Amino acid sequence: MKHRIVVLGAGYAGAFAAGNLARRLSPADTEITVVNAVPDFVERMRLHQLAAGRDLTSRRLADVFAGTGVRLRLARVTGIDPERGTVAVTGATGDDELAYDTLLYTLGSSVAHHDVPGVAEFAFDVTGWSSALRLRERLAGLGAGGTVLVVGEGLTGIETATEFAESRPDLSVALAARGELGGRLSPKARRHLRRAFDRLGITVHEHTGIRAVETNRAIAADGHTVPADVTVWSAGFAVHPVAAASGLTVADTGQIVVDHSMRSVSHPDVYAAGDCAYATGGNGRPLPMSCASAGFTNMQATAAIIARLTGSEVPSTGLKYYGNHISLGRRDAIFQMVDRDARSKSWYLGGRAAAHLKSGVLTGAGWGIAHPTFGMPKRRRRLAPTPGRAGVRAVA
Repeated sequence: MKHRIVVLGAGYAGAFAAGNLARRLSPADTEITVVNAVPDFVERMRLHQLAAGRDLTSRRLADVFAGTGVRLRLARVTGIDPERGTVAVTGATGDDELAYDTLLYTLGSSVAHHDVPGVAEFAFDVTGWSSALRLRERLAGLGAGGTVLVVGEGLTGIETATEFAESRPDLSVALAARGELGGRLSPKARRHLRRAFDRLGITVHEHTGIRAVETNRAIAADGHTVPADVTVWSAGFAVHPVAAASGLTVADTGQIVVDHSMRSVSHPDVYAAGDCAYATGGNGRPLPMSCASAGFTNMQATAAIIARLTGSEVPSTGLKYYGNHISLGRRDAIFQMVDRDARSKSWYLGGRAAAHLKSGVLTGAGWGIAHPTFGMPKRRRRLAPTPGRAGVRAVA
């Protein structure tokens, strides 16, 4: 019998991981299935651009995995039974159950409402394709002078506000920050950020927490109101609750607690990568939810899975967070390096050079997803012998 590998989610972490596993492991020994709720690969790092009116290239996952041997199952995950080694799913053909020998959990994250009244009913977000399209339609219907409030001073909030202000200069764009705008950046990078906001005409409400959202305004913690024909919520992310409900060991955030190889600390047949993994970096701190972390964790997870299945030594990928890359519209950006303790270094790259670098990163990530068989070795690795797999050996 073939070793059944099931990958949950085909975002950046899951799609890369599935392609890497297919490149490296022999199809004679392994069966790789990817479960994803939608048929297309979603470039989440570009969803604020989609919402602003930019047309993005759509990549069908069926085309991405064509010729790789990877099986695609379009369905939503509804449950996991790690004791039995099964995943419950529901899709167009109804409910079903998939069995696995190794599970790679990469379901990512979605917007966190933080139980703020009105967010679920009235706010928009850019964490998914459908939600970005919903926001795009709403923005398209706004006339000149319409007000847009972006809540959250993180990378998503900054990129969303600057993209909207640049793409729709006829709108009045504002950002509500719980603290200081760019407070985690170096002083020079912070000044660059503020100049960009001034150039784009974005109003900043610093030290302003939002306690409620209504149809045409947001209410701050101190009681004052901020006009908003459209409120875009980017005040944090939350993971899918299915991991916690399954009995896997999770952190307070709901993320799966993993060791350095991205293996669940409670269930050795389960690995996690991306936003849903609670992984400790080289500085002893949890990795932040980000595309960079998805890259590090998915490389480590796939390397560990391949090594353990083929009887090799598990390699160790450096889990070091290097910095933040923030787009400020199409022609400006900031790349801020951080030290071992995640504190911003004095040096940063800004302007068009940083924008070109960010564009290259996005293009490279999309190209890598679209070409999963690139660099396919002539001989893929066979699985090591196990009690139920007599005669199978590991080969380079």
